[in-house]
Amino acid sequence: MAETATSPKTKPKPVAVVAPPVASEAPKFEMPKFEMPKFEIPKFEVPKMEVPAAFREFAEKGIAQSKANYDKFKSTAEQASGVLEETYTTASAGCSGYGLKVIETARANTNAAFDLMGELLGAKSYSEVVEKTTAYMRTQFDTLTAQAKELGEHAQKVATDTAEPIKGSFSAMTKAA
Repeated sequence: MAETATSPKTKPKPVAVVAPPVASEAPKFEMPKFEMPKFEIPKFEVPKMEVPAAFREFAEKGIAQSKANYDKFKSTAEQASGVLEETYTTASAGCSGYGLKVIETARANTNAAFDLMGELLGAKSYSEVVEKTTAYMRTQFDTLTAQAKELGEHAQKVATDTAEPIKGSFSAMTKAA
């Protein structure tokens, strides 16, 4: 028996058919026109029913309590806003006062340094330069110590004056709550 070779059947490839071009006209297609269906919206009527008196009373009490709580919250917020404004004003004034003290201190120290330079330029000997510099250092050390103490006291006063309204406000708010 002879074997015959079978070849798988191949499908023929599709061939594109191109229509001859028409020079002046292109095919026109019109879309079908559809209309939206018109539906009527059903009317749902809420059944009228009587709300029980206990429920109505409960709701009214809840509304009254909500209004009272809102009024308390509003007054507390207004008080806090007033305290913050007062604190800001106090802090601003204290900081500007502190800045003026720092400028005054710097001016005094600069004037003392210029005075020393003038004296050193007029010195006749090295021992006189050492003597004037040593005297300047002693007085300047005492001056700087006093200035630092004064600035520290002023800063503490500003901090206390600024924090006092906030502290009083919080104690008043906690007593009210």
